Amino acid sequence: MKKAKIILLRSELGAGTRGASMGVDALKIAAIDLGSDYFRKHDEIEVSDENWLLLEKIKFKYAKRIRGIIKIYERLAKTVARTLKNPTVFPIVLAGDHSTAGGTIAGLKMAYPEGRLGVIWIDAHADLHSPYTTPSGNMHGMPLAAALGADNLESASNKLDDKTIELWEKLKNSGGISPKLDFRDLVYIGVRDTEEQEDAIIERQNIKNISVKELRTNGVENTVNKVLEYLKECDHLYVSFDVDSIDPSISVGTGTPVPNGLRIKEAKELMIRFASCPKLRCFEIVEINPTLDTENHMAETAFKILEAATDAALNQENNEH
Repeated sequence: MKKAKIILLRSELGAGTRGASMGVDALKIAAIDLGSDYFRKHDEIEVSDENWLLLEKIKFKYAKRIRGIIKIYERLAKTVARTLKNPTVFPIVLAGDHSTAGGTIAGLKMAYPEGRLGVIWIDAHADLHSPYTTPSGNMHGMPLAAALGADNLESASNKLDDKTIELWEKLKNSGGISPKLDFRDLVYIGVRDTEEQEDAIIERQNIKNISVKELRTNGVENTVNKVLEYLKECDHLYVSFDVDSIDPSISVGTGTPVPNGLRIKEAKELMIRFASCPKLRCFEIVEINPTLDTENHMAETAFKILEAATDAALNQENNEH
């Protein structure tokens, strides 16, 4: 049986709304309130953030606080790669905003540079903007573009200065490999809030997106089997779970809630089934914002999913996928 290594990163540099850096601690409070010893029985390591930059003036309007994001990518990538060197350890990343997922992907590629990586992105948003296309400059909308090396110049709406271009290129090359991921090895689940620039590249690259309606029609088990079949040529898998994939009728404790999302039961079953797959090397949970919540409801919901998915991941060898 594997052991879990919980990688904690309280960064919220990439978000437009403050408070996601408190998500990790909200999860810990949820564990206490639910009577779980999760954070006592699993080893953890903290990756330092650059949140002090939130007090500084924004220098790059189309890539806000990108210098700090680059540093975070480097730290997180090294931590993930180092953890994966031990085949008996399963890394679980609990982070603030979703921008840090690019660092997790960089770490996976550092650990398995020759392997083909499949990414399962459970989210309300595509996170496929680049500085050339972003309407906000918020970098939690860019981690997949960075991992894919995708500028999407065909849909460019922003003119960048040379320094922004230089820093974006550096971010894309985090971990020394770019691109880290092929479009055909990316699957969206629940993505339902996109801008036209993202729609254009999704259509052009034929990125697979399983809607909530489709998942509900086919059932979670069939959906997971379909995704794993689609990604069967990949050597390694990674799941990134943004809590805004869950319907806001359940909780609004996240920065960018979007209607018509997953039910708790669906999200939990998805994560358990994906975590059970022996090809899964890491999963991540992000975007819990307790400042927008009441009675820590989102964190409690996310913690139940986290705990169940962790148990499944640590028992992968007993599964048949």
